[in-house]
Amino acid sequence: MTTRTLRSRPPLAVAVAAVTVVALAAGCSSASTNKATSTTGSAVTDASYTGANAKPADTSNLQIIASVINTTNPYFASNIDGAKALGKKLNIPVQIVDAEGSSQKEISKIQAILAQGNKKNIVFVNTVASSDVPPIISACKQASAYCTIWWNKPDNFEPWDQGNNFVAFQKHGGVDSGRCTAKTLAESISSGGVVALGGVQDSTTSQTRVAGLKDELKKYPDVKLLDVRPANWDPQMAFQETQNLIAKYGDKIKGIWAADDGMIIGAKEAVDKSALKGKVKFTSDGLYPPVIDIMKSPDNPIVGETFHRGYMASSMGLYTAYLAATGQMDPSKLPHEKRDSIFKIACVTPANLADYTKYDTDIDSWIDTLIKNGPWNVEPVPLVAGGPEKLP
Repeated sequence: MTTRTLRSRPPLAVAVAAVTVVALAAGCSSASTNKATSTTGSAVTDASYTGANAKPADTSNLQIIASVINTTNPYFASNIDGAKALGKKLNIPVQIVDAEGSSQKEISKIQAILAQGNKKNIVFVNTVASSDVPPIISACKQASAYCTIWWNKPDNFEPWDQGNNFVAFQKHGGVDSGRCTAKTLAESISSGGVVALGGVQDSTTSQTRVAGLKDELKKYPDVKLLDVRPANWDPQMAFQETQNLIAKYGDKIKGIWAADDGMIIGAKEAVDKSALKGKVKFTSDGLYPPVIDIMKSPDNPIVGETFHRGYMASSMGLYTAYLAATGQMDPSKLPHEKRDSIFKIACVTPANLADYTKYDTDIDSWIDTLIKNGPWNVEPVPLVAGGPEKLP
């Protein structure tokens, strides 16, 4: 099987060296609903349709639409890679939507493609904000498109209430991600101040990760959360916010937590340009290539991460929608945990790094396994629980 070449992309505007970016990202998860109690636990099994070994379908009139928040964050680049890899496997053309960090642009670009009406569309959306989901699903219904949403939606907006065109909502839980990385950070510094960088404020992904951070830090009274700032999943904004936090708190900062590796890259750049260089520990969610390289170095300051991948998310979401679009699955007959789904995630340290990075060496083979096993039973991210996720 062919090994896909990892794409190279420029880093932050402030970075010194070019960064090689694979389609990646990471996080830990928590779930408290239909079938499982932890998104780091065992896979959910069910006698209903699995999506495995789907029959060949006529793809001549199908089109994949993959919408991402921006194309500068490595995770969203990974979403694009996953969509293109699946499209190549299924012989379906792919259109990419760059929301440019704007809900308005995201919605209008998706609506414009769907309004063309010349294809049956299979849609994956990594939404800018939770409130974007209802208008996107409305557009999918009007165009008879089949849509899977990843990461963000209003908790009370469920696929089974919207009909078959809203095939599924999927995510890795955020609470355990926040807890995992908060625990590692607190234990690495023992005492002192921590500052945190969240994503977009109207993002349930950011909200749950920050909630997990705050909840876990209650166990460490000598560690104080000094501040939480939104950095919108953007490396440059994270650089600027970290500079502001350093100016305000100075050497009180012993640790920096971020909800995403794009932001931790920006934060580390800011620290490296300050008097705090070499004095701060970091944790984050994503496990991007530059972070992997840092974690392998002898002077590594990144003590904890979480594992999941953008290419896995987009291809799983699109394959779920593909099964519905080709009539091989009736979404209305699926159990709820297969329509509002939480997938497994893992905590990563330098000690177990190689156990997870091995999946990035051959993305094509991973896509083959996805098609063989179906979207709910593929390692290392099987379905483990149903949503919505609950805050602590």
